[in-house]
Amino acid sequence: MTKESTYTANLPDAHGIYHYTAEEDQIWSELYQRQMTLLADKACREYLDGVTTLGLKPDKVPQLGDVNRRLSETTGFGVEGVPALIPPSRFYELLSQGKFPLATFIRRREHIDYIEEPDIFHEVFGHCPLLTNKSYANFVRRFGEKAVGLGKGYSWHLFRIFWFTVEFGLINTPQGRRCFGAGIVSSPSETRAAMEGKACEFRSFDLMTALRTPYRIDIVQPIYYVIESFSQLESIIEEDIGARINEAKALGDFPPAFEAKAS
Repeated sequence: MTKESTYTANLPDAHGIYHYTAEEDQIWSELYQRQMTLLADKACREYLDGVTTLGLKPDKVPQLGDVNRRLSETTGFGVEGVPALIPPSRFYELLSQGKFPLATFIRRREHIDYIEEPDIFHEVFGHCPLLTNKSYANFVRRFGEKAVGLGKGYSWHLFRIFWFTVEFGLINTPQGRRCFGAGIVSSPSETRAAMEGKACEFRSFDLMTALRTPYRIDIVQPIYYVIESFSQLESIIEEDIGARINEAKALGDFPPAFEAKAS
């Protein structure tokens, strides 16, 4: 969220409409159809229902205004268009206001399988469907409020909660373990790793353990945390997060489950 983006922000016209080329619509279509096929028996029901509630379709890139309206009608959450990369403080501030920051550009074809910075496919297809779930939306808003209240000194550890839930979370369901994190549902390689792979570790979500677990953003995740319900997330965020982070800092991080990134 801090380094310079390699993409240019897509700005709306005077009527709030974002214009996408035929090629950009085609990229959305390919990504959407590929992931919906893959996720049919791998994503949790709440996520798949959210795709329907938002009215997402494969034919073209969705409009921010349409997504915002449908979210507002279901949970009162919303979205706000932003450049690809924004400061953590702004990110947390928007979440605390019940607005998910939404990058409005879409990846180029050479990045169709992986893009390190968030684009509109990751943001809308990955994040927005579950914001139609009340418990999940409450958790995201309260996460933002806690982050704003705690300030910069707690930001790094606090984002680990977000990483292992909102970005790369799994959930136990009557049908078995299913994915819901945006980084999983928007990525074919991550979906397969989390739901079919055997070279990763699955842990029941525990706040202190998650706070002490390092991660890398540019690899398929070696560790996934599994929750029991979205209401569990609401309970987690109501703990004394500042005190728990202080405790995690005192205990120190677990050894990384990955090799250090080459400089």
